Amino acid sequence: MSNPSDLRYAPTHEWAKLDGDVVTVGVTAFAIEQLTEPTYLELKPVGTQLQPGDRLGVIESYKSTSDLYAPVAGTIVERNDPLVDDGKRKGDPKPVNDEPFGAGWMVKIKLAPGATLDHLLTSAQYDEQLASEGH
Repeated sequence: MSNPSDLRYAPTHEWAKLDGDVVTVGVTAFAIEQLTEPTYLELKPVGTQLQPGDRLGVIESYKSTSDLYAPVAGTIVERNDPLVDDGKRKGDPKPVNDEPFGAGWMVKIKLAPGATLDHLLTSAQYDEQLASEGH
């Protein structure tokens, strides 16, 4: 699966899509390929304030567990709750596997004042990172 050119990418394999002052965040197809099929997803709640690199949540598969990181500064304003295990019900992270750049989005973050996506990689730069890592 190719990486959409209209998104920006964190070196830690999260993607970000800007719409006004809200950024939709998910994980890349490459990250999902490395995990294999996700079985569990935990995300910070709505209202959580984040800085780039802050822990956003955890994704688990039968193969491994990985932290998820915020690619931008801001406040979580929406969470893709059907994906999330919240202690009351078991989430279904299957869309993360099936549509990582679509229905598998994880959170929406309202950008902090002055925050941008300029520090994130373009699709071409992310592809170069993967190539340089031997992927």
